Amino acid sequence: MKLMFKFLALILVLGALYLTLWPTPVEPQAWDAPSSLGYVGKFEPNQKLRDFTALPLTGLHGPEAAAFDAMGRLYATTHEGWILRWSAAASEPERWVDLGGRPLGVDFDADGNLWVANAYLGLQKISPQGQVATLVTETNGVPVRYADDVVVAPDGKVYFSDASTRFGAKASLGTLEASLLDIMEHSDNGRIIMYDPKSGVSSVVLDGLTFANGVAMDATGEFLLVVETGEYRVHKLWLNGAKAGQSEVIIDNIPGFPDNIHRGLNGRYWIGLTAPRSAILDDLSQKPFVRKIVQRLPASMRPQVGAYGMVIAIDADGQVMENLHAPDGEVFTTTGVAESDDFLFVTSLTAPFLARYAKKDLPIN
Repeated sequence: MKLMFKFLALILVLGALYLTLWPTPVEPQAWDAPSSLGYVGKFEPNQKLRDFTALPLTGLHGPEAAAFDAMGRLYATTHEGWILRWSAAASEPERWVDLGGRPLGVDFDADGNLWVANAYLGLQKISPQGQVATLVTETNGVPVRYADDVVVAPDGKVYFSDASTRFGAKASLGTLEASLLDIMEHSDNGRIIMYDPKSGVSSVVLDGLTFANGVAMDATGEFLLVVETGEYRVHKLWLNGAKAGQSEVIIDNIPGFPDNIHRGLNGRYWIGLTAPRSAILDDLSQKPFVRKIVQRLPASMRPQVGAYGMVIAIDADGQVMENLHAPDGEVFTTTGVAESDDFLFVTSLTAPFLARYAKKDLPIN
Protein backbone atom coordinates (compact mmCIF):
# COMPACT_ATOMS: atom_id res chain seq x y z
CA MET A 1 0.00 0.00 0.00
CA LYS A 2 2.82 2.41 0.87
CA LEU A 3 4.42 1.65 -2.47
CA MET A 4 1.17 2.53 -4.22
CA PHE A 5 0.93 5.87 -2.37
CA LYS A 6 4.53 6.66 -3.29
CA PHE A 7 3.81 5.88 -6.92
CA LEU A 8 0.72 8.09 -6.95
CA ALA A 9 2.65 10.88 -5.23
CA LEU A 10 5.37 10.63 -7.87
CA ILE A 11 2.77 10.83 -10.65
CA LEU A 12 1.25 13.94 -9.04
CA VAL A 13 4.65 15.59 -8.66
CA LEU A 14 5.61 14.82 -12.25
CA GLY A 15 2.23 16.09 -13.45
CA ALA A 16 2.62 19.33 -11.51
CA LEU A 17 6.15 19.82 -12.86
CA TYR A 18 4.92 19.22 -16.41
CA LEU A 19 2.03 21.70 -16.09
CA THR A 20 4.22 24.41 -14.62
CA LEU A 21 7.64 23.94 -16.20
CA TRP A 22 7.35 22.15 -19.55
CA PRO A 23 8.34 24.45 -22.43
CA THR A 24 5.54 25.82 -24.61
CA PRO A 25 5.69 27.89 -27.81
CA VAL A 26 3.59 30.68 -26.30
CA GLU A 27 4.55 33.41 -23.84
CA PRO A 28 1.10 34.67 -22.82
CA GLN A 29 0.65 38.38 -22.17
CA ALA A 30 -1.93 39.86 -19.80
CA TRP A 31 -4.73 41.84 -21.45
CA ASP A 32 -8.15 43.14 -20.50
CA ALA A 33 -10.84 41.20 -22.34
CA PRO A 34 -14.11 43.13 -22.67
CA SER A 35 -17.05 41.53 -20.93
CA SER A 36 -19.09 39.77 -23.60
CA LEU A 37 -22.76 40.70 -23.65
CA GLY A 38 -23.55 37.70 -25.83
CA TYR A 39 -26.17 37.51 -28.56
CA VAL A 40 -28.41 40.37 -27.48
CA GLY A 41 -29.76 43.55 -29.05
CA LYS A 42 -28.24 44.08 -32.50
CA PHE A 43 -26.76 40.55 -32.30
CA GLU A 44 -30.00 38.82 -31.29
CA PRO A 45 -30.13 35.17 -32.43
CA ASN A 46 -32.23 34.15 -35.43
CA GLN A 47 -32.34 31.40 -38.05
CA LYS A 48 -31.83 33.47 -41.18
CA LEU A 49 -28.91 31.29 -42.35
CA ARG A 50 -30.88 28.06 -42.01
CA ASP A 51 -31.94 27.53 -45.64
CA PHE A 52 -29.33 27.59 -48.40
CA THR A 53 -28.08 25.84 -51.50
CA ALA A 54 -24.85 23.94 -50.90
CA LEU A 55 -22.49 24.37 -53.85
CA PRO A 56 -20.22 21.29 -54.08
CA LEU A 57 -16.44 21.70 -53.98
CA THR A 58 -15.56 18.57 -55.99
CA GLY A 59 -14.18 16.73 -52.97
CA LEU A 60 -12.36 19.73 -51.48
CA HIS A 61 -13.22 21.77 -48.39
CA GLY A 62 -12.64 25.03 -46.57
CA PRO A 63 -13.83 27.81 -48.94
CA GLU A 64 -12.27 30.53 -46.76
CA ALA A 65 -12.97 33.42 -49.15
CA ALA A 66 -14.67 34.16 -52.48
CA ALA A 67 -14.62 36.90 -55.10
CA PHE A 68 -16.14 37.76 -58.48
CA ASP A 69 -14.26 38.64 -61.65
CA ALA A 70 -15.41 41.26 -64.18
CA MET A 71 -17.40 38.59 -66.05
CA GLY A 72 -19.37 37.68 -62.92
CA ARG A 73 -17.64 34.35 -62.41
CA LEU A 74 -17.21 33.25 -58.81
CA TYR A 75 -13.86 32.12 -57.38
CA ALA A 76 -13.14 30.51 -53.99
CA THR A 77 -10.07 29.31 -52.11
CA THR A 78 -9.82 25.83 -50.59
CA HIS A 79 -7.89 24.14 -47.82
CA GLU A 80 -6.14 21.89 -50.34
CA GLY A 81 -4.61 24.85 -52.18
CA TRP A 82 -6.93 25.03 -55.18
CA ILE A 83 -8.67 28.10 -56.55
CA LEU A 84 -12.12 27.01 -57.74
CA ARG A 85 -14.10 28.85 -60.40
CA TRP A 86 -17.81 28.74 -61.15
CA SER A 87 -19.14 30.07 -64.46
CA ALA A 88 -22.48 31.86 -64.39
CA ALA A 89 -24.29 28.77 -65.67
CA ALA A 90 -22.31 25.95 -64.09
CA SER A 91 -23.44 24.19 -60.92
CA GLU A 92 -20.08 22.56 -60.23
CA PRO A 93 -16.78 24.43 -60.11
CA GLU A 94 -13.73 24.12 -62.26
CA ARG A 95 -10.44 23.43 -60.50
CA TRP A 96 -8.78 26.49 -61.98
CA VAL A 97 -5.31 26.90 -60.37
CA ASP A 98 -3.48 24.76 -57.80
CA LEU A 99 -1.42 27.16 -55.68
CA GLY A 100 -0.33 24.76 -53.00
CA GLY A 101 -0.04 26.10 -49.48
CA ARG A 102 -3.24 27.45 -47.97
CA PRO A 103 -4.81 30.29 -49.98
CA LEU A 104 -7.10 32.42 -47.83
CA GLY A 105 -8.21 35.93 -48.90
CA VAL A 106 -8.65 36.90 -52.57
CA ASP A 107 -9.40 40.05 -54.55
CA PHE A 108 -9.28 41.13 -58.21
CA ASP A 109 -7.51 44.16 -59.60
CA ALA A 110 -8.61 46.28 -62.57
CA ASP A 111 -6.54 44.17 -64.99
CA GLY A 112 -8.24 40.92 -64.01
CA ASN A 113 -5.39 39.58 -61.89
CA LEU A 114 -6.46 37.63 -58.83
CA TRP A 115 -4.44 38.54 -55.73
CA VAL A 116 -4.18 35.85 -53.08
CA ALA A 117 -3.10 35.90 -49.45
CA ASN A 118 -1.54 32.44 -49.19
CA ALA A 119 -0.96 31.65 -45.52
CA TYR A 120 1.99 29.35 -46.27
CA LEU A 121 3.61 31.20 -49.16
CA GLY A 122 2.92 34.94 -48.91
CA LEU A 123 1.24 37.38 -51.31
CA GLN A 124 0.58 35.89 -54.75
CA LYS A 125 -0.86 37.11 -58.04
CA ILE A 126 -2.61 34.94 -60.62
CA SER A 127 -2.92 36.34 -64.13
CA PRO A 128 -6.16 35.89 -66.12
CA GLN A 129 -4.33 33.08 -67.95
CA GLY A 130 -3.58 31.29 -64.68
CA GLN A 131 0.10 32.18 -64.33
CA VAL A 132 1.22 32.47 -60.70
CA ALA A 133 3.77 34.83 -59.16
CA THR A 134 4.71 35.03 -55.48
CA LEU A 135 5.55 38.68 -54.84
CA VAL A 136 5.88 39.31 -51.09
CA THR A 137 7.47 36.87 -48.66
CA GLU A 138 9.01 39.40 -46.25
CA THR A 139 8.58 43.04 -45.30
CA ASN A 140 10.97 45.20 -43.28
CA GLY A 141 13.22 42.19 -42.89
CA VAL A 142 10.49 40.12 -41.21
CA PRO A 143 9.12 37.08 -43.06
CA VAL A 144 5.44 37.01 -43.95
CA ARG A 145 4.46 34.01 -41.87
CA TYR A 146 0.67 34.11 -42.13
CA ALA A 147 -0.76 36.03 -45.10
CA ASP A 148 -4.47 36.10 -44.33
CA ASP A 149 -6.64 38.51 -46.31
CA VAL A 150 -6.09 40.90 -49.21
CA VAL A 151 -7.78 43.85 -50.92
CA VAL A 152 -6.76 45.92 -53.96
CA ALA A 153 -7.12 49.71 -53.81
CA PRO A 154 -8.43 51.79 -56.73
CA ASP A 155 -4.88 53.05 -57.33
CA GLY A 156 -3.63 49.46 -57.74
CA LYS A 157 -1.84 49.16 -54.40
CA VAL A 158 -2.43 45.90 -52.58
CA TYR A 159 -3.11 45.69 -48.84
CA PHE A 160 -2.92 42.40 -46.98
CA SER A 161 -2.77 41.13 -43.43
CA ASP A 162 0.09 39.18 -41.92
CA ALA A 163 -1.92 37.67 -39.10
CA SER A 164 0.99 36.67 -36.88
CA THR A 165 4.71 37.28 -37.17
CA ARG A 166 5.22 34.90 -34.22
CA PHE A 167 3.31 31.81 -35.30
CA GLY A 168 3.57 30.94 -38.96
CA ALA A 169 0.74 28.98 -40.49
CA LYS A 170 3.09 26.51 -42.17
CA ALA A 171 5.45 26.15 -39.21
CA SER A 172 2.48 25.57 -36.89
CA LEU A 173 1.16 22.83 -39.21
CA GLY A 174 -2.02 24.70 -40.07
CA THR A 175 -3.83 28.00 -40.11
CA LEU A 176 -6.15 27.08 -37.25
CA GLU A 177 -3.29 25.80 -35.11
CA ALA A 178 -1.32 29.02 -35.63
CA SER A 179 -4.33 31.21 -34.88
CA LEU A 180 -4.98 29.40 -31.59
CA LEU A 181 -1.38 29.90 -30.53
CA ASP A 182 -1.39 33.58 -31.42
CA ILE A 183 -4.68 34.31 -29.66
CA MET A 184 -3.58 32.33 -26.59
CA GLU A 185 -0.34 34.34 -26.39
CA HIS A 186 -1.91 37.72 -27.23
CA SER A 187 1.36 39.47 -27.96
CA ASP A 188 0.01 41.97 -30.52
CA ASN A 189 2.36 41.02 -33.35
CA GLY A 190 -0.01 41.08 -36.33
CA ARG A 191 0.39 43.70 -39.07
CA ILE A 192 -1.10 45.15 -42.25
CA ILE A 193 1.21 45.42 -45.26
CA MET A 194 0.89 47.56 -48.37
CA TYR A 195 2.50 46.32 -51.60
CA ASP A 196 3.00 48.69 -54.53
CA PRO A 197 3.12 46.67 -57.79
CA LYS A 198 4.67 49.61 -59.64
CA SER A 199 7.74 49.84 -57.38
CA GLY A 200 7.75 46.28 -56.09
CA VAL A 201 8.15 47.63 -52.55
CA SER A 202 6.12 46.59 -49.51
CA SER A 203 5.75 48.45 -46.22
CA VAL A 204 3.85 48.12 -42.94
CA VAL A 205 0.92 50.51 -42.58
CA LEU A 206 -0.54 49.21 -39.29
CA ASP A 207 0.88 46.89 -36.62
CA GLY A 208 0.46 45.94 -32.97
CA LEU A 209 -2.59 43.78 -33.74
CA THR A 210 -3.64 40.53 -32.08
CA PHE A 211 -4.22 38.23 -35.03
CA ALA A 212 -4.67 40.68 -37.89
CA ASN A 213 -7.32 39.18 -40.14
CA GLY A 214 -9.83 40.55 -42.66
CA VAL A 215 -9.22 43.69 -44.72
CA ALA A 216 -11.72 45.65 -46.82
CA MET A 217 -11.67 49.02 -48.55
CA ASP A 218 -14.26 51.59 -49.52
CA ALA A 219 -14.85 52.13 -53.22
CA THR A 220 -12.78 55.33 -53.38
CA GLY A 221 -9.75 54.08 -51.44
CA GLU A 222 -10.21 56.59 -48.63
CA PHE A 223 -9.97 54.07 -45.80
CA LEU A 224 -9.22 50.47 -44.96
CA LEU A 225 -11.25 48.37 -42.51
CA VAL A 226 -9.19 45.84 -40.54
CA VAL A 227 -10.45 42.97 -38.39
CA GLU A 228 -8.48 42.28 -35.22
CA THR A 229 -9.72 38.82 -34.29
CA GLY A 230 -7.99 38.51 -30.91
CA GLU A 231 -9.56 41.75 -29.65
CA TYR A 232 -13.04 41.17 -31.18
CA ARG A 233 -13.01 44.48 -33.03
CA VAL A 234 -12.63 46.34 -36.33
CA HIS A 235 -10.32 49.27 -37.03
CA LYS A 236 -10.69 51.98 -39.65
CA LEU A 237 -7.33 53.06 -41.06
CA TRP A 238 -7.50 56.31 -43.02
CA LEU A 239 -5.39 56.20 -46.20
CA ASN A 240 -6.17 59.61 -47.69
CA GLY A 241 -7.47 62.99 -46.61
CA ALA A 242 -6.92 64.95 -43.41
CA LYS A 243 -6.82 61.77 -41.26
CA ALA A 244 -4.38 59.84 -43.47
CA GLY A 245 -2.29 57.47 -41.35
CA GLN A 246 -4.66 57.60 -38.37
CA SER A 247 -6.72 54.65 -37.17
CA GLU A 248 -9.73 54.24 -34.91
CA VAL A 249 -11.87 51.38 -33.62
CA ILE A 250 -15.35 51.53 -35.15
CA ILE A 251 -16.89 48.42 -33.55
CA ASP A 252 -15.67 46.34 -30.63
CA ASN A 253 -16.77 43.66 -28.17
CA ILE A 254 -18.19 41.56 -31.01
CA PRO A 255 -19.78 38.40 -29.51
CA GLY A 256 -17.65 35.99 -31.55
CA PHE A 257 -14.31 35.64 -33.32
CA PRO A 258 -14.50 37.95 -36.37
CA ASP A 259 -12.69 36.71 -39.44
CA ASN A 260 -12.87 38.17 -42.94
CA ILE A 261 -14.50 41.43 -43.95
CA HIS A 262 -15.69 42.19 -47.50
CA ARG A 263 -17.38 45.17 -49.05
CA GLY A 264 -20.87 44.27 -50.23
CA LEU A 265 -23.64 46.39 -51.74
CA ASN A 266 -25.59 49.37 -50.40
CA GLY A 267 -22.89 50.41 -47.93
CA ARG A 268 -22.55 46.97 -46.33
CA TYR A 269 -19.28 45.46 -45.10
CA TRP A 270 -19.83 41.78 -44.33
CA ILE A 271 -17.99 40.08 -41.45
CA GLY A 272 -17.96 36.37 -40.73
CA LEU A 273 -17.75 35.10 -37.14
CA THR A 274 -16.05 31.72 -37.08
CA ALA A 275 -17.18 30.77 -33.56
CA PRO A 276 -18.74 32.20 -30.39
CA ARG A 277 -16.52 33.79 -27.77
CA SER A 278 -14.94 31.54 -25.14
CA ALA A 279 -15.88 32.66 -21.63
CA ILE A 280 -12.93 30.69 -20.21
CA LEU A 281 -10.40 32.43 -22.45
CA ASP A 282 -11.86 35.83 -21.62
CA ASP A 283 -11.77 35.06 -17.89
CA LEU A 284 -8.10 34.09 -18.20
CA SER A 285 -7.08 37.25 -20.07
CA GLN A 286 -5.38 38.68 -16.95
CA LYS A 287 -3.83 35.32 -16.00
CA PRO A 288 -0.96 34.60 -18.41
CA PHE A 289 0.57 31.97 -16.10
CA VAL A 290 -2.68 29.97 -16.10
CA ARG A 291 -2.99 30.34 -19.89
CA LYS A 292 0.45 28.79 -20.21
CA ILE A 293 -0.68 25.85 -18.07
CA VAL A 294 -3.77 25.50 -20.29
CA GLN A 295 -1.51 25.39 -23.35
CA ARG A 296 0.29 22.37 -21.87
CA LEU A 297 -2.96 20.40 -21.63
CA PRO A 298 -3.93 17.96 -24.40
CA ALA A 299 -5.80 19.78 -27.17
CA SER A 300 -9.04 18.01 -26.25
CA MET A 301 -8.87 19.47 -22.72
CA ARG A 302 -8.32 23.10 -23.77
CA PRO A 303 -11.24 25.54 -24.08
CA GLN A 304 -13.45 24.55 -26.99
CA VAL A 305 -15.86 26.63 -29.08
CA GLY A 306 -19.20 25.53 -30.41
CA ALA A 307 -20.45 25.06 -33.99
CA TYR A 308 -22.37 28.23 -34.70
CA GLY A 309 -22.81 30.11 -37.97
CA MET A 310 -23.03 33.91 -37.96
CA VAL A 311 -22.36 36.80 -40.31
CA ILE A 312 -23.02 40.48 -39.75
CA ALA A 313 -22.87 43.55 -41.94
CA ILE A 314 -21.72 46.94 -40.68
CA ASP A 315 -21.58 50.33 -42.33
CA ALA A 316 -18.44 52.42 -42.70
CA ASP A 317 -18.91 53.78 -39.17
CA GLY A 318 -19.32 50.38 -37.53
CA GLN A 319 -23.10 50.42 -37.13
CA VAL A 320 -24.64 46.96 -37.47
CA MET A 321 -26.85 46.77 -40.58
CA GLU A 322 -27.49 43.01 -40.83
CA ASN A 323 -27.35 40.11 -38.39
CA LEU A 324 -27.73 36.56 -39.75
CA HIS A 325 -27.39 33.39 -37.66
CA ALA A 326 -27.33 29.60 -37.98
CA PRO A 327 -27.45 28.61 -34.29
CA ASP A 328 -27.72 24.90 -35.05
CA GLY A 329 -24.63 24.92 -37.26
CA GLU A 330 -26.31 24.42 -40.65
CA VAL A 331 -23.36 26.51 -41.83
CA PHE A 332 -20.34 26.64 -39.56
CA THR A 333 -16.94 28.25 -39.04
CA THR A 334 -18.34 31.11 -41.12
CA THR A 335 -15.59 33.42 -42.37
CA GLY A 336 -17.38 35.99 -44.54
CA VAL A 337 -19.69 36.83 -47.43
CA ALA A 338 -19.32 37.52 -51.14
CA GLU A 339 -22.38 39.49 -52.25
CA SER A 340 -23.83 39.74 -55.77
CA ASP A 341 -27.02 41.42 -56.93
CA ASP A 342 -29.05 38.28 -56.27
CA PHE A 343 -27.10 36.12 -53.85
CA LEU A 344 -25.01 35.94 -50.70
CA PHE A 345 -22.22 33.36 -50.76
CA VAL A 346 -21.21 32.52 -47.17
CA THR A 347 -17.67 31.22 -46.88
CA SER A 348 -16.27 28.85 -44.28
CA LEU A 349 -12.99 27.76 -42.74
CA THR A 350 -13.84 24.06 -42.84
CA ALA A 351 -17.13 23.32 -44.65
CA PRO A 352 -17.15 20.90 -47.62
CA PHE A 353 -19.44 23.27 -49.56
CA LEU A 354 -20.02 26.93 -50.35
CA ALA A 355 -23.38 28.15 -49.02
CA ARG A 356 -25.50 30.23 -51.41
CA TYR A 357 -28.48 32.28 -50.23
CA ALA A 358 -31.05 33.94 -52.48
CA LYS A 359 -31.32 37.52 -51.26
CA LYS A 360 -35.02 37.64 -52.16
CA ASP A 361 -35.60 35.00 -49.47
CA LEU A 362 -33.69 36.89 -46.80
CA PRO A 363 -35.06 39.98 -45.02
CA ILE A 364 -32.03 42.09 -45.90
CA ASN A 365 -32.28 45.86 -46.01
